[in-house]
This record gives sequence, structure tokens and C-alpha cells, in this order.
Amino acid sequence: MKDTRHLPFSFLLFWLSQSVSQLGSAMTSFALTIWAYQQTGSATAVSLMAFCTYLPWVAVGLFCGGFIDSHHKRSIMLWSDGLAALCSLAVALLWATGTLQIQHIYLVNAVIGLMNAFQSPAQTVAIGILVPADARIRASGMSSLAGNLTAVVAPMAAAALLALGGLGLVIAVDLLTFLAAFLPLWLLISVPEQPQPQRTASPLAGCRQGLTFLRRDRKLLTVVLTMALINFFSRLTYENILSPMILARSGGSAQVLGQVTAVIGIGGIIGGLAVSLDRRQHDCMRMIYLPAVCSFLCGDLLMAVGRGPLLWCLAGLAASLPVPVINAGSQALWYQRVPLAMQGRVFAVRGAIQWCTIPVAILSGGLLADRVLEPFMAGSSAPAHWLQTLVGRGPGSGMAVLFLCTGLLGGLSCLLFYRLSTIKKSH
Repeated sequence: MKDTRHLPFSFLLFWLSQSVSQLGSAMTSFALTIWAYQQTGSATAVSLMAFCTYLPWVAVGLFCGGFIDSHHKRSIMLWSDGLAALCSLAVALLWATGTLQIQHIYLVNAVIGLMNAFQSPAQTVAIGILVPADARIRASGMSSLAGNLTAVVAPMAAAALLALGGLGLVIAVDLLTFLAAFLPLWLLISVPEQPQPQRTASPLAGCRQGLTFLRRDRKLLTVVLTMALINFFSRLTYENILSPMILARSGGSAQVLGQVTAVIGIGGIIGGLAVSLDRRQHDCMRMIYLPAVCSFLCGDLLMAVGRGPLLWCLAGLAASLPVPVINAGSQALWYQRVPLAMQGRVFAVRGAIQWCTIPVAILSGGLLADRVLEPFMAGSSAPAHWLQTLVGRGPGSGMAVLFLCTGLLGGLSCLLFYRLSTIKKSH
């Protein structure tokens, strides 16, 4: 077996530089969220920021795969990152002149989402080229590690920079981190391409070819539908509901919320480290489904019934620790089953399908909590009384019921998918 103790230097440089850029982008996103909430006082306005990012990503992602397969991946990433950096610069200029409005952020986020539709699958294909086949699970673990480190560090770093110099300083640091990723990719990192990339007739043809490939591979089709469901359930709660639920049930304690959020990030870091340091070969299907079952049944259910910081932190750890394992197993499976010449088209369609449930979850999570479950749990019906014995009563109990629903539905769905013959059967 090939020795995978040492990943290629080109990948390590790529991973490090992209991780630094990811940190800068996350700091700007956090700072803009704070700015938007201060300007509007509306949680819906903040949710629309994320919605405007994901919607063009999903809509365009279906059709950009052929372009990715027929063009140099490095060039696509450079152009995408460059245009995203110009968006950040535009926000900084609008803020400096006192003309920045929430509508500008919606537009900027839409452009960034459009760039992500090209950058994300191109980066995925590039990693598969840079990393040997038997080291791709470790590479995915390192990507998860970087993402979770960013989730922990970015809010603290953004808050410190906001206190020192306001939004402009945060974006200035973001632009510096962009250069830290752009220059190595432009000058030092080479991504080998096929001698004669296959060209597709139109974006629609590339989309059709990617969908046809998925229809013929029942295992991958089942996995992508499962990941879409996982994304829906997780974003329904953790994207919208976690923060208001913790605040409502802790007397508005920002300290408790910070503790829970930090533990969720730490769980992801531990999971990412475990995957990136493990050199053994694993069954990809087990890596996807069994950790997902544990995340939902242990994490979401414990978050629902928890009444204090200790149980909430344990729930956050149980929910987040398996996520890097899930992502690594999924990524390795797609690299195994999709030929390099088709990866751009298939990965673009995969991304669009997996992420299409997120805008729906972002819009529906808050509405379900505010309009349905919180009023229901404040009532005196027999089902409400029964649920109160599980999750407690008072503000936040309706949001806890939503965690109860996602834990049960998510866990049982993943267990069912794992049992399907299309998953167990080797194609």
C-alpha cells in the first residue's frame, strides 16, 4: 500500500492558504451579520443574507459543471476568488462613505454565491488531482478541521477587529487573507489538467450529463439525496434556532451561548483531527451514515431535552464531532466513483442538489418556531403538556421541540438510507 503519511506539499500549501482566506471571509460575514442586525433589528433580514448567498449557488451550480470540466481549475478558482474580493472591497468603500445599506449586502452575497457555484466544485476537483487516492479521506479531514477552526476563531477575531477599527478594518484584514490565498495559487501551485479537456455543447448539456451520471449510479444518487436531507434538518435548527433557543432558555445569557457555540466548533476540530490523522482505509458508507445517525439521535435529541449549559455543550459535542467523518466518507466515495473527466459536471450537480434544501431550511426554521411551535407549547393542549414533560416549558420550549423533530426524523432517515439495498449492494 502506498505510504500516505506525508501529503503532497502542493496540497498542504493550497490547504493552508485557502484556510487563511476562509478565515478572513468568515470574519467579514460575522461582522456584516452584526452590522445588519444593528441596522435593522430583524432576524429575518439577517437570514435573508444567507438566503441570498445560497440561492444563486444552487441555481447556477446545476449548469456550471461543463464549464469546470473544460477549463483550468486553477484559473476558475483565481477568477472566482478575485471577484469575491472585489465584492468585499465594494462593501468597504460603501461603508467608508456612509452609504452602505442592507440591500447592498444582499446583492454582494448573491454575487459571492454565484462565484461559489464555480469555485467550490473546481476546488473539489483540484484537491482530487493534488492528493493521492488513498489519502483523500485525510485531506477531507483537514478541510473539516480548517472549517471548524474558522468557526471558533472568526467570531472572536472579528469582534476584536470591530472594536479596534470597525467594519473597515475587518474587511481590510479579509483582503489581506485573500492575497495570502491568491498569490500562492497564482505563482506556486500547479494543478495538472487533462491534455485535452472534454468540452460540452452548452451549460444545459453539462447539467444533463451530470444528472444522467447520477441516475445511473444508484449509490451516489442515494448519497446525494441523503446529504440534502441532512443539510435540511441541520440548517433548520442549527442555522436559525440554536442561538435564540439557548438565549431564551438561559435568561438571555450571551456567555452560555458562547460556550455552546465554542464547544460545537471544538467538536468539529476533534473530528477533523481524528480523520486527518487516521491513515487506515474505511468503508465510506459506514463513515457517512452511522456517524450521521449518532449526530442526530445523540446531538439533536440531547439539545432538545437539555435544560442547562452542561447538557447543551454535550449535545453540541455529540452533534458536531461526527460531521468531519461524514464529509470525509462522502468525499472519498465521490472521488472513487466519478472519473476525472466527469468530475466538474457531476460535482456541480451534486453541490446544487445537496445545497438546495438549505435556503428552504433557512426560511422555514424561524417561521416554524415563531408561528407554530412556540405558540403551540405556550398553549394548554394535552400534546403540549406531554411534550413539556420532555423538553420543559416556557420560552424556547417550542424551538426545543423542533430539535426533537430533527433528531428523530434525521436519525431514522439516515438509518433507513443505510439499510437500503442500493447502499448495501456493491455496484
